[in-house]
Amino acid sequence: YTVATGGTITTDGDYKVHKFTGDGTFEITTLGADAVIEYLVVAGGGSGGGAPGTYAGGGGGAGGYLAATGFAVTAVSYDIDVGAGGAAVAVGSATLNDGGNSHISHASITDIVAIGGGAGSPKTVGDGQDGGSGGGVGWGTHTGGSGTVGQGNDGGDGGGGCTSGSGGGGAGGAGDDVDCGDPYGEGGIGLQNDITGTNLYYAGGGGGAYTAGGSSIGGTGSSGNTSGATAGAVNTGSGGGATVESTFASGAGGSGVVIIRYQFQ
Repeated sequence: YTVATGGTITTDGDYKVHKFTGDGTFEITTLGADAVIEYLVVAGGGSGGGAPGTYAGGGGGAGGYLAATGFAVTAVSYDIDVGAGGAAVAVGSATLNDGGNSHISHASITDIVAIGGGAGSPKTVGDGQDGGSGGGVGWGTHTGGSGTVGQGNDGGDGGGGCTSGSGGGGAGGAGDDVDCGDPYGEGGIGLQNDITGTNLYYAGGGGGAYTAGGSSIGGTGSSGNTSGATAGAVNTGSGGGATVESTFASGAGGSGVVIIRYQFQ
């Protein structure tokens, strides 16, 4: 059976699980007869959009989501990089903070690269940022950022004169568009994965200003002058919530994660 080091190691039945919440090395010291692993690679989520003036921002897009079983490996050391979430946008700022890429790499394989989530944008910037999943957009007739095929989905589109922002895309679905009949741009849903032994959601989109993120792991958008935006959950790659009316900072994107699993007995 396989023996390896690196990350935080737990046991789930006959399997070892290595969880990386920061950069590191996964080293296979003994290669089992099956010579395969299972992996989950999630990039950092994009920040929610800021709100210069009185304009709502769009929700941050989730980081790219990649998962596989039966991936062939050899007895070598693999470099692990975990993407940071996009930083929160300061009060009144129009900054766009995308999430960072996560990857597993070695000369013996084609790099496994999850793309960082696209930041949500305010009205003053326009379209959402492209990424693993695309960022949503603020007040106005703008287009959500594009997601990366096989990793995520698009951010929602804007609603013209409607005052709220659209949702960031998630691994399991696009962010909600905004229209004046339904002005609540929820973040796109994440995807569930039980690689750790517990079935959890990863890579949910952040909520546009005034609403919630996908499956409670994407950040929540702020609601006028009454509540601030929240961040995407750490080590899920989820998008941050957007803010409104220059009252609060936006929510930061959630940091990414790399998880590797293999049979050890």
